Amino acid sequence: MDAATITTPTVLILLGPPGAGKGTQARMLEEKFELVQLSTGDLLRAAVAAGTEAGKAAQAVMEAGDLVSDDIVIAILRDRMAEPDCAKGVILDGFPRTTIQAEALDELLAENNQKISAAISLEVEDAEMVIRISGRYTCAMCGEGYHDRFKTPAVEGKCDNCGSTEFKRRADDNAETVASRLSAYHAQTAPLIAYYDSQGVLKRTNAMGKIEDIARDLEAIAGDAMS
Repeated sequence: MDAATITTPTVLILLGPPGAGKGTQARMLEEKFELVQLSTGDLLRAAVAAGTEAGKAAQAVMEAGDLVSDDIVIAILRDRMAEPDCAKGVILDGFPRTTIQAEALDELLAENNQKISAAISLEVEDAEMVIRISGRYTCAMCGEGYHDRFKTPAVEGKCDNCGSTEFKRRADDNAETVASRLSAYHAQTAPLIAYYDSQGVLKRTNAMGKIEDIARDLEAIAGDAMS
């Protein structure tokens, strides 16, 4: 559908474990439907940099080495969603993570007679995700991405893009760490999926295919949710 026909602000939530492609898909949906992608980390950094009341509160907590409370995150989210560029709607990436946060988000949206348009779960196979993430590496010079199995340089040991022979891997992109992160995600998110399923807004999509195929599925889900 044409983004210009949207009159009610849209709120899409992307659920999925590390490496499922949430960020990539959120950016594509953002461009397609003229929505604004909001991630918790970016919101916190922007609020701190802007020196808002919620940002100052978050900064004090982080400087003390503590986790930012749900109340502060919701306050930052409230401020951000009130800005003009969010008038057509937002895509939430990385929030909520728990049912308590989901309930707080519902209360925030209710303040403006809004509700969740769709919570989309990007379904993946754990074993395949371990392979997908633990095999990733990048060129140390230009950042071009590669994979031990799916995308290797045309000339072994030489970046296709800039010719560099220096590569790097993220320290936490190893099989053991990835498996642990996936296990934690499932334990934390299972109740959240049930929460949105009970509200009738949960949608599932296979996130193990090609990026363009997943994008096509998500566009269809988003289009239906916004109509």
